Amino acid sequence: MINFIVNAIKIIFLLGFLVFIHESGHFIVAKLCKVKVKEFAIGFGKTIWQKQGKETKYALRIIPLGGFVSMEGEDEESDEIGSFSKASVGKRIAIVLAGATVNIVFGIIVYFILVSTVGLRFADPARDTILNRLYYGARGTGNFILSIFESLKSLFMGGISTDQMVGIVGISDIVVQTNGIINYIYLLSIISVSLGVTNLLPIPALDGGKVLILLIEVFRGKPMKLETEAKIQLVGLSILLTLFIFVTYNDIVRIF
Repeated sequence: MINFIVNAIKIIFLLGFLVFIHESGHFIVAKLCKVKVKEFAIGFGKTIWQKQGKETKYALRIIPLGGFVSMEGEDEESDEIGSFSKASVGKRIAIVLAGATVNIVFGIIVYFILVSTVGLRFADPARDTILNRLYYGARGTGNFILSIFESLKSLFMGGISTDQMVGIVGISDIVVQTNGIINYIYLLSIISVSLGVTNLLPIPALDGGKVLILLIEVFRGKPMKLETEAKIQLVGLSILLTLFIFVTYNDIVRIF
């Protein structure tokens, strides 16, 4: 029972923390761009805690598998001051990109710190200097970033099949198997970068898909109709849900 509770805490904290910094990226940049944020929520489903701020409602929901930042004029026409739809395209793109960017930057920084401080072992103590650690830490982090791009290339070129993808169940299983705080933080950094990169894919319903729609607006010289955008987002969401179910099924079969 104790192991179950500990493992549940490890999973919920890791996922919740990564969602929190992701949504915080959207939230902070929205505030900097003077866009009104109606709600900042971590999780989905029933609200278990909430607090109304001067402008924004902060909420914690029961299912810790995501979160959202609800902005004025994001999903509806609004002429109010601070409307997302009335902000410049540049500001809207910055807000949308902020979440994934925070995940990627956070993950890379944590990975670099781990490699530089605890991931290096020098046979010659004389070589164990701050400069050497920074150099090899940077090189190791660079290789890590290159491996992410190689994985993306393999995914689009057919080098990685859907059977090899890992979903929430697979990630939870990997988290449970971590041994020690260092391995846990190491995994946190990798998943953070992966989450950020995945969100930037140009698929409707993901941040990358929203950026693609905004770029289309730039080329057209006018925004896409909300009804059209909603239909595109719905198609993208349907594709993601289908993929989620398929990957989750594969995770369960693989684990059990």
